[in-house]
Amino acid sequence: MTTATEGKELTQVGPGTVMGELMRQYWIPAAQSSELERDGAPMRLMLLGEKLIAFRDSAGRVGVMDHRCPHRCASLFLGRNEEGGLRCIYHGWKFDVSGNCVDMASVPPHQDFKHKVKAKAYAALERAGIVWVYMGSSAKAPPLPAFEILDVPDDEINVTFIQRECNYLQALEGEIDTSHFGFLHAGHVDPDDVPEGDPVHNTLTNRAPEYHIADTAWGTQYAAYRAAGPDSTYWRFANFLFPFWSQAPNGEFGSHVHARAWVPLDDGNTMFCFLRWKRGVSALTQPQPVFRDGRPIGGTGRGNNFLPNTTDWLGRWRLAANPGNDWGMDRAAQRSNAIYSGIDGIHLQDQAITESMGPITDHAFEHLAPSDQMITRTRRRLLMAARAFRDNRVLPPGVEDAEVYRGARSGYFVSDDKNLWQEIYVKQLAVALHPPSAPLRAAE
Repeated sequence: MTTATEGKELTQVGPGTVMGELMRQYWIPAAQSSELERDGAPMRLMLLGEKLIAFRDSAGRVGVMDHRCPHRCASLFLGRNEEGGLRCIYHGWKFDVSGNCVDMASVPPHQDFKHKVKAKAYAALERAGIVWVYMGSSAKAPPLPAFEILDVPDDEINVTFIQRECNYLQALEGEIDTSHFGFLHAGHVDPDDVPEGDPVHNTLTNRAPEYHIADTAWGTQYAAYRAAGPDSTYWRFANFLFPFWSQAPNGEFGSHVHARAWVPLDDGNTMFCFLRWKRGVSALTQPQPVFRDGRPIGGTGRGNNFLPNTTDWLGRWRLAANPGNDWGMDRAAQRSNAIYSGIDGIHLQDQAITESMGPITDHAFEHLAPSDQMITRTRRRLLMAARAFRDNRVLPPGVEDAEVYRGARSGYFVSDDKNLWQEIYVKQLAVALHPPSAPLRAAE
């Protein structure tokens, strides 16, 4: 059982917290590059409980800094983005993307001390159409994680952001819990009504898989397995990757190149950031699942409807279906068994479940089962790494050696291989399709 103390350590992400300090050692996906216009209005950005602003200057460089002007703490969100910097409208002080004060318009030249003033700014870079931010205190930022998806040319990467009203941990744990699929997403589907070649058929034939779990260099990994005939096994491999990334098994292992981040905005709100190779075979690149007779399977609708973005701290990438309208639940569809949950859409079903738990789950109320081994293993891995960093300054996995992520992939496949599960994984990875890399990039 996760204790109250452990729960706080795992879920609190603000400055000075155990998990917050661990996360600040990594590059964090913070915004889509398209959200920031050159010389355009600054954007409010909440990240790890800190109120920041982001802007793009006249040269196209991105700045991310504390929203408070270091003069009198007026919000730089109100500032004027002009001629290479952001000018506070209170007294005209101006700051560049590195936080340097480059003009003190309200101070006589002989009393100017701009060289002594600096806004609290964080390093930022852009990759795959995303603005990444490093919020740690190290003089040299670490490399970006060596996810295979970040090797892919930008025009072959699909990027999705969706905000979720709950703590990052319960959102992440919903991703690494595979036993819910046969109920939440497909509880209304009879396996005899699905074509035998469809991967869903194997999941529905046995809704209670068994598992192998292990710590890995990048975090943790599970392999859920079920019989797929007399001599074959249906495998679903998935990963947790430090500090808040996951790789779901919702695609063919051979081409499912992707990474999914659950970025804590604050303790009770999370931004889902999903990067996937457009040419990989996954649930999102295939037609909507159908029954044998060709009818679409209910609850598997595609696409998400968003509310208009606002300038609020939490005003970006919010779904129209949310706790305020019960996620669009259709009780008639639920009663008739047209949709097991009554909610249409796999992602939305997951979102509804994790948001229904409240902003932060009370872990003392849980009764975890054998099917939750990946969750308990991942909590322990996070706690041990965070405490090791707090107590002995041991850097967590992937900070110094970003290449550890390169061995991680998820997906499903059927195999008659009788070797150990980790050996089966290595063999599948060796023959998997690896997309062509982008041209050599300049060093960060």
